[in-house]
Order: sequence, then structure tokens, then C-alpha cells
Amino acid sequence: MDRLRALVVVPTYDERENIVPLARAILQAVPEAKVLVVDDASPDGTGEAVRALSKAEPRVFLHARPGKLGLGTAYLTGFDHAMRDGFEAVVTMDADFSHDPSHLPALLAGLRERDLMIGSRYIPGGGVRNWGLHRRFLSAGANLLSRLFLRIPARDITSGYRAYRCEALRRVPLASIRSSGYAFLEEVLLACHRAGLRIGETPIVFVDRRAGRSKISRGEIFAAARNLFRLARRG
Repeated sequence: MDRLRALVVVPTYDERENIVPLARAILQAVPEAKVLVVDDASPDGTGEAVRALSKAEPRVFLHARPGKLGLGTAYLTGFDHAMRDGFEAVVTMDADFSHDPSHLPALLAGLRERDLMIGSRYIPGGGVRNWGLHRRFLSAGANLLSRLFLRIPARDITSGYRAYRCEALRRVPLASIRSSGYAFLEEVLLACHRAGLRIGETPIVFVDRRAGRSKISRGEIFAAARNLFRLARRG
């Protein structure tokens, strides 16, 4: 079967060390895809590195934003590009190699039977690497609470490695999503579930970043917790 025509969306902030090799690895895994980097005015020159790459590689594009506008709005920007430009699928993934591009073919293949595929750490065959006990506990606990409160039929609700069918995504009220940052991941998945999208999962191994610093702060963790309770109360 031919793969769906896909746009891979990669939000960035200070990922100059990772973004060029990542874009090349994405295109090696899915040569028919295109890569959209949504950069929030990274002071380390991430945007300039992508712009230089795009001159030699026509499958790579840069959407440069004027400041640090957040992960959620970066994903929405990518969704808008994909739906407006006639792509059949849109993939979201991290810029730091924690999401291995080798999993992309399985994610896209899953869209033949589902509307949304999650790269899951918490199904058989999935897992994490190079995490300490504290981080493992936080991630597993966040997913358990999300499943209990939101009743979404998935094991890895906080994974940002996802593929969506654009046709199905048009049925989701994206304009109503209020969350930014990593809390966006729960809210958009809940909106997809309530819109009737068929959700599937494929195993991935999440590996801690190759270079640079993590963008997950204590404030992001508290914001995600507050957002979870807000979504649960909304019903």
C-alpha cells in the first residue's frame, strides 16, 4: 500500500544541534513526506540552520515565529499547514531525537485503520531508555491519572509522537482548545476522542534527548495537572 501523503511537524526552540540531522533522518525513514519546522525565534540559530537546509532539501520547510509562543500553538500551526496544503496525514514529534524517526512508517501505516495513531511507551513492545526512577514515576503516574479522569481509550495519553488523518482532524473543534505547552497533548487527544476519531497505538521506545536541554519545567508539570482537572470537570 502506498503511504499517505504526510507532513511531519517539528516544533523547535534552541534545537540547532539536533534539527538538521533529525530532518534528514525523518526523510530517510519516509522519503515521500515533507518536514515543517515551527521555530519560536530560537536564539541559538535553529531557524537559520533549517533555512539553510531547505535551500538544498526542498522537502524541508521553516515556519518562523516572532517569539516563544508555546508547543500547543506550534502544533496547531502545523495542523493548519497540513489541512490547508492538501496533506492526507500530519505527524507531530519532538526535535531532540527522543522520538525515533524509524517509528514513522508504523505510525503512518496505522492510519489505514485508524484516524489517530499514538507512538506509545506503555503498550507491549514500548518503553523508555535513559530515564531515572523519578521521571519514570512521574510519566506513568500522569498517564494513569489521565486515563482515570478523561476516559480516553489509549495507554499513552501524554505522548507527543502522533499521526493524524487530516480528513478526520477537520471534524475536531481545534479552535476551542485552550491549553498550551505540554498540557495541549491531553486536551487535543480528548477533543479527538469526543469527535469520534478512531484511536490506535503502536509501540515506541522513548530515548532521552541526544543534545541540548529539556524544555519540561516544574511549571509545565503543574500546568498539565491543573489542565487535567479542568478537562475532567468540564465533562
